[in-house]
Amino acid sequence: MRVYIESYGCAMNMADGQLMAELLAEAGHTLVDRPEEADVIVLNTCTVRSDTERRMVRRLRELMRYGKKLIVAGCLPAAQPGLVYKLSRDISMVSARAVEAIVEAVEADGAVYIHEARPRRYLPRLRDGVKITIPIAEGCLGSCAYCIVRVARGPLRSYRPEAIVRAVEEAVRRGAREVRLTAQDTGVYGLDIGTNLAELLGAVCAVEGDFMVRVGMMNPNAALRILDELLEAYEDPKIYKFLHLPVQTGDDELLRAMRRGYTVQDFLAVVDAFRRRFPDLSLATDIMVGLPGEDEEAFQRTLELLRRAEPDKVHVARYTPRPHTRAAAMPNQVPEPEKKRRSRIASALALKIGLERNLRLVGRRLRCLVVGHGREASQLEARTTNYKPVYFQGRGDLVGEFLELEITGAGPYYLLGRPVS
Repeated sequence: MRVYIESYGCAMNMADGQLMAELLAEAGHTLVDRPEEADVIVLNTCTVRSDTERRMVRRLRELMRYGKKLIVAGCLPAAQPGLVYKLSRDISMVSARAVEAIVEAVEADGAVYIHEARPRRYLPRLRDGVKITIPIAEGCLGSCAYCIVRVARGPLRSYRPEAIVRAVEEAVRRGAREVRLTAQDTGVYGLDIGTNLAELLGAVCAVEGDFMVRVGMMNPNAALRILDELLEAYEDPKIYKFLHLPVQTGDDELLRAMRRGYTVQDFLAVVDAFRRRFPDLSLATDIMVGLPGEDEEAFQRTLELLRRAEPDKVHVARYTPRPHTRAAAMPNQVPEPEKKRRSRIASALALKIGLERNLRLVGRRLRCLVVGHGREASQLEARTTNYKPVYFQGRGDLVGEFLELEITGAGPYYLLGRPVS
């Protein structure tokens, strides 16, 4: 059969989409580029936020108009199957925890609903030029009051380290130069199978080849648990000196109410330890404004934390209530106009801090890995050893090469440069 796959969401979901495509091709099905060409349409969904959920439902309705067999995969059927069922009982569903059942769903005579978790036999991965994303686990150990992802992805399931190392070896052999290790929380990797993230990084960096490793998001409490080992692992020159450590709020009472499992001081302890060891560390964090119970004082504490931590990049999100979460039923919900006001203030501060930090790099010469093409003609994108993007004019055959670039300009979240001849 001819199958069209459309994927949305996080790196894990995109990698699952690639895995489904590979499994269908191996089973003899033909992948097509447009829904109108397909016999079967697969919509691989995300449902992390309410606006994302609405977008998924809107796209699902659009795809229903083709009159083809339709399968909804990913987080929407895992967390909210009733939404799909209300639209049509003829739509098949494959949970995010059962993506390897996609062939079964495509080949079934009628609608099927596959919600039970299935053991993972294959390691998903997503190749993009010289970059490859390799999930190291799915699910998490958290119980955050506002998050629907745990409902969709379930408890922690780490992939075996030997499988991850084999995937890295294969990717590097095929020309990958940037290996992105991802999970809902990379910091808890291995706790269910008797190992940890630091040990995995040592094994990955032992793979022969000239490549860089980007470690994905980890929560502060998970990083704190293995902090000394993690700092040692980060000493390897193959690892980008980049830390994505979401704090969400600068108010300890809100952190407790949201069941985040750490304090503001825990977050700062990890940040300070990394910066002492790696002064050029690039820090990314996440802030969520408008959490239930967030008053003006709590919001101001978040702004003070941003000024204290000086993150290089901040993702600012407005809280949206999600079904099946404790936070949705909490009192003192923040009005939407106030969320927008706080979002604007936090975003402006984050941009100011990011620009100030990047301007300090102007005039420096930095070793960079060219990872792809920029948005403008003849523009390339490179990454510094602390994972900051640098855009410069250069030939396409430089992709995958390491260059020394002189930094000539900066924006809040990027650098401009030119090759040093």
